[in-house]
Amino acid sequence: MSSKPSEGKSKKRLIVAMTGATGSIYGLRILEALRDGGGWETHLIVSDAGMLNAWQEYRLARKDIQKRADVVHNVRDVGASVASGSFITEGMVIAPCSMKTLSGVAHAFSDNLITRAADVVLKERRRLVLITREAPLNLAHLRNMVAVTEMGGVIFPPVPAFYSKAKTIDDIVNHTVGRVLDLFNVQHETINRWQGMKSDVLKEDP
Repeated sequence: MSSKPSEGKSKKRLIVAMTGATGSIYGLRILEALRDGGGWETHLIVSDAGMLNAWQEYRLARKDIQKRADVVHNVRDVGASVASGSFITEGMVIAPCSMKTLSGVAHAFSDNLITRAADVVLKERRRLVLITREAPLNLAHLRNMVAVTEMGGVIFPPVPAFYSKAKTIDDIVNHTVGRVLDLFNVQHETINRWQGMKSDVLKEDP
């Protein structure tokens, strides 16, 4: 883990935040994919609830998560580099994104570094992707999703793609992660892409 970005290398930067919703695996896999792919510098922010969730789901301590990132920021450090639009990034992904964090982003309520960084990404017209985790949704959730979408954000619930013929939970997770990486033009080969309906299937009776 490094607390400072590497010098002398030209890398694209992506902010990765993890909050207190189930699905910490999505944030972890995104960090791993960007680390393995090269050419990217990850800036990680994890909320307190996000840490609790990672421990509950995978028994991961803070150090276990932080070592996957290039730069780590304290969620309370609203003076961090990613809190300014002058710090150039390709955008931000919140994976997973709780309904509380969604609400903070939708209403520009920048009470911590995660919501502040998201606010910066939106105001600078960069890409913001929220892997929202909740079901069923109430009206407040839906309205907040609409508000973020109207501001240019992307709401990305981790919905399984059954055409990918996933055989394991890992396959399902990796497909969602791959689709999110596509949104930031990250080169990867982690998903089975749709190739069109096969002609022999079309000939069969339903």
